[in-house]
Amino acid sequence: MLALPPPPSHRNQTTPPPPNRIIPSPQHAKLQTPSHKPPTIHLGKLSKDTILLHQPRKTHPLVWCGAIICLLFSLLIICFGVGTLVIFLVIKPRYPLFDIPSASLNAVYFDSPEYFNGDFSFLANFTNPNQKIDITFESSDISLFYSDKLIATQTIQTFSEKRKEMRMASIHMISSLVHLPPNLAVELLKAVQNNKIEYVVRGRFKVRAVVGSIHFNYWLTARCRVQMTGPPSGFLVARSCVTKR
Repeated sequence: MLALPPPPSHRNQTTPPPPNRIIPSPQHAKLQTPSHKPPTIHLGKLSKDTILLHQPRKTHPLVWCGAIICLLFSLLIICFGVGTLVIFLVIKPRYPLFDIPSASLNAVYFDSPEYFNGDFSFLANFTNPNQKIDITFESSDISLFYSDKLIATQTIQTFSEKRKEMRMASIHMISSLVHLPPNLAVELLKAVQNNKIEYVVRGRFKVRAVVGSIHFNYWLTARCRVQMTGPPSGFLVARSCVTKR
């Protein structure tokens, strides 16, 4: 009986590559081999940074003080506005009135062509039209003008008026050696000859209003245009008065 030959070994046999296939070199194959090295995670450092990011910050005490001051200031403004609204709706304050019911022109003459002398007096009427407010005229300055030229001034002492009260005051205005431009001097002389002189009386008053325990101050201005006959017994012919704040 014949012995069979041993089976062929496949270890040293290599299959020849096809003619169209490119065989990469060992170095090139090593470069193209992907790296499967896992990334390194620094758990200790990451957890520390995470704790620092989530840690709440403390508010500075000055910030709290500023917020409290702003809140109190806002509440104060609101209370003041509400109080003012209540006063205007309930009390309905009105401004005092200034009027000139009568006046007399006693003298107008010139010492020289440009220096004027005059004597003018009038009765001033101060009226408090309020029903729930008492007022005090703390400062009262009255000026006399001829064609926007100041020719006399007078100051009235402090006085008070109750609700719905009216007060009369006699005002005497003396003009002594007041310089007038030549055109105004000629105009005034013609007005005296025509028996028609126009003066302007202006008043500036500091008023103090009192409502119970509440009081407040404000300024008033008054303007009266008066038309007089010629001196020495000139009297009031017409007037127009306006009082405003």
